[in-house]
Amino acid sequence: MKMKNVVLVCAAAVAGLGVAPKLFSPTEVSFAQEKLPPPSREATQYSFAPIVKKAAPAVVNVYVRTRVQTFDSPFANDPFFRQFFGRALGRPSERVMSSLGSGVIVSPDGLIVTNTHVIKGGGDTAIRVALSDKREFDAKVIAQDEKADIAVLKIDGAGAESFPYLRFDDSDSLEVGDLVLAIGNPFGVGQTVTSGIVSALSRSEVGQSDSQVFIQTDAAINPGNSGGALVDMTGRLVGINTMIYSQSGGSVGIGFAIPSNLVRIYAESAAGGRKVERPWIGAKLEAMSHDIAEGLGLNRVSGAVVTRLYDKGPAAAAGLQAGDVITQVDGVEVIDARAVYYRLTTKGIGQTVRLTVLRSNKPVDVNLPLIGAPKPGKDDAKNLSGNHPLDGARISNILPSVADEFGLDQTDGVVVTSVRDGSTAQTFGFQPGDVIAAIGKNQIANVDEAEKSLANRQRLWQISVRRGGRVLQLQVPG
Repeated sequence: MKMKNVVLVCAAAVAGLGVAPKLFSPTEVSFAQEKLPPPSREATQYSFAPIVKKAAPAVVNVYVRTRVQTFDSPFANDPFFRQFFGRALGRPSERVMSSLGSGVIVSPDGLIVTNTHVIKGGGDTAIRVALSDKREFDAKVIAQDEKADIAVLKIDGAGAESFPYLRFDDSDSLEVGDLVLAIGNPFGVGQTVTSGIVSALSRSEVGQSDSQVFIQTDAAINPGNSGGALVDMTGRLVGINTMIYSQSGGSVGIGFAIPSNLVRIYAESAAGGRKVERPWIGAKLEAMSHDIAEGLGLNRVSGAVVTRLYDKGPAAAAGLQAGDVITQVDGVEVIDARAVYYRLTTKGIGQTVRLTVLRSNKPVDVNLPLIGAPKPGKDDAKNLSGNHPLDGARISNILPSVADEFGLDQTDGVVVTSVRDGSTAQTFGFQPGDVIAAIGKNQIANVDEAEKSLANRQRLWQISVRRGGRVLQLQVPG
């Protein structure tokens, strides 16, 4: 299916009012109720109004104003320069960028979940949220994850005030055909409610990271809905709407939401001052293809193939073998590698999962303990500074865990792991995941070689970068 002009969107959610029980307690997560078709024609006259009335107070509009620096440059008309850097260089100037999205209050003390792409911006960023009762508050970001596209905000200066909030439901209890509502602020026209059904589950083809799977819905969502909620008929949060498939920029009935089970993990971690850490299994997984299935003698193109095992990694220690096909995680079917990573992330570090794998066309169960990725040693990662294009970047040797994090096929070389806002490296367009292949005539095998190659100022900096399967060449006067 050809994807074109994927527009990011959102919706809003249903709130439970009154005194809140213990936040995110297991009893708050309701499970699937008995599902029945309408008993009569008259039953189709039922209204969603009671759900919407409870939901509206928990739906917020998120306004973001960012002051960013732009640059005038004699290189601005060079198409390759623009493609690599994403912005121009030269004399700095400042401008204000504004964006509009949605969010959902998920705790009585003003914790809000939204999308990272709604609040992301370099420079000086101010975030303001507007409630449905017209009250407005400043908010601050307390957690965000670009790969998951989830951000958690906290209303600033709320004091002892209690806010209406939306409770989480178990997104695994959803079934295709279930009714859902989307509530948000499309195109900035004001709070809007749309209804639809769950069109599909575990959609991973449209994700940009290895742990993203989505709920697909035909409830109409449009630009401006990003960061809002998808709610079920119990009036609870089952997903955060994040993008749509569209060729025109408007809704065509194909929208995608991040499942609430993943969103809840980020909200709980942010509320407790913790960072979400994805499990590291020490293996490389790939989606099943027709060729692989034929080679393994399988009659189904489904599952995740173990293509590589790292010595002394958890997967190897648990007994996984190269060529195994993971078909289930704790009894839940997985269709590809992203579905496996999603299941492991929602399970959490410290737990053990039961993997069902096909080995020589026979099912085998493997118990896999979930641990965090080994941390780089003090000499494996360094912050770069100096009079060179990589000033402000943090680089790391490509350890197996780092390769897993950034989806790299190699375990040798140096990768950019972060870029400081406003730094020279950001200005030149370097991104996390960029592999520094060469600096000048020097091939870069580790961070020490990178530092040595950057130590002496050059009349012309020449840096080769591998990004997304392509090699980009940077040439800038020193």
